[in-house]
Amino acid sequence: MIEITKDKEVLARYIPASSWKEGLSFFSKDNEFIQAGTWKYGKGKELLAHVHNEVERKINRTQEVLYVVKGKIQASIYDLKCNFVETISINAGDFLILLNCGHGYKILEDDTQVLEIKNGPYLGPEIDRKRI
Repeated sequence: MIEITKDKEVLARYIPASSWKEGLSFFSKDNEFIQAGTWKYGKGKELLAHVHNEVERKINRTQEVLYVVKGKIQASIYDLKCNFVETISINAGDFLILLNCGHGYKILEDDTQVLEIKNGPYLGPEIDRKRI
């Protein structure tokens, strides 16, 4: 796992495919708005059925997780004041947790496929984001 930071604040976490280890591993801190982790189990492993309790949460920022299924992307990371911080290449099998940051992407290979997951609800582009 590689943390992208500025002024001691974690802006994003890059998790290469090689970071997956046996069992359940979370790469998010409990207090972060988005939780991202991996499962790695052998055949026959059973996870107990459950339902999540209704719990009121206050969320004041959209955070995202990108998983590159196929291809390759370049992610540019910005701080919350829109200052460029770092560019990182994300390959198939890798994922990126975007926490307290701005971001932009460039597709580096044809037929690139990315799964994006973010907390909601989405309030539309006028309310939910501003362009850098």
